[in-house]
Amino acid sequence: MISDIENKGVSVETSKTQHKIPIKAPSTVKVMLTGAAGAVGVSIVKQLAGKVDLYAYTHKQLDITQLAAVCEIIDKVKPDIIINAAGYTAVDNAQNDETQANLVNHDGAQYLALAAEKINAVLFHLSTDYVFSGESDAAYTEQDLPHPINVYGHSKLAGELAIQQSCTKHIIIRTAWVFAEHGQNFVRTILTLAKNHSQLDIVDDQIGGPTYTGDIAKVIEVLINKLSGDDVSSVHYGIYHYCGLPYVSWKGFADAIIMAAKQGDIIDTLPKVNGILSEAYPRAAKRPKNSRLDCRKIAQVFDVLPSDWQAALSVLVSSTDFSLEPLMKPKP
Repeated sequence: MISDIENKGVSVETSKTQHKIPIKAPSTVKVMLTGAAGAVGVSIVKQLAGKVDLYAYTHKQLDITQLAAVCEIIDKVKPDIIINAAGYTAVDNAQNDETQANLVNHDGAQYLALAAEKINAVLFHLSTDYVFSGESDAAYTEQDLPHPINVYGHSKLAGELAIQQSCTKHIIIRTAWVFAEHGQNFVRTILTLAKNHSQLDIVDDQIGGPTYTGDIAKVIEVLINKLSGDDVSSVHYGIYHYCGLPYVSWKGFADAIIMAAKQGDIIDTLPKVNGILSEAYPRAAKRPKNSRLDCRKIAQVFDVLPSDWQAALSVLVSSTDFSLEPLMKPKP
């Protein structure tokens, strides 16, 4: 992954060594990214490469739970903007690994916020729909009170609160149901199952807005450009919701994935998809029934439209970057 970053002229720095590729970015805005090897991080690197002076760090290069390492690198790089795409995202595992989930999602976020405040940098932080209970009948706005129902949600909310208390210039982006060409996510899981099963049982009573990581990366670029202007004020900072439309159930999302894959010749036959209740598919962590996020605020402030997940899905399955092979069992 690092060689790919370097080939695009992105700065990659560890706490010991800085590797600067001699390709001058057109912008003087200095951006530091954590979690560069994650699903959103990879998309952000692709989107920003060559457009900003980017310092991208994977977990191996920077563990955000280590305060000394965070401070050392931020003091050295002195970024204008820090993007935290690192996080503990294993929702079910978090139920039995609460300490680690909080260490990454709360402590790590707080360390970045404290370091950002020290150098007057803007901190972008990715959060989740899981800070809400899912019991509302309406899409959640930024003014709705969070009420997590699982450990993961609690740890992400704790991170949000730590950032608000520690960093003046912060933008927290709550998103939902993230999918990408790379990494383990619902799209790849469904297509792997569809290749091997004639019938699938998918939860049909949880509703949300699938969100393509490429669209999240584009939004972050828009926000960087806006915040780099001369008309930035305190009203630009705070919490924003960003997800895909139209809202859909997991079953509805699975139906769309399978149809797009059939049209893109990813799969040969269409499995039957049965809708089931959440209770019929017990998980270690309870999920919100309503994960709909209201995205009107980010549209009003930054002129950003919701992610068109249906269009993104069609492009994704036909992309040369998309492959299910790493997730498939070896052929006998």
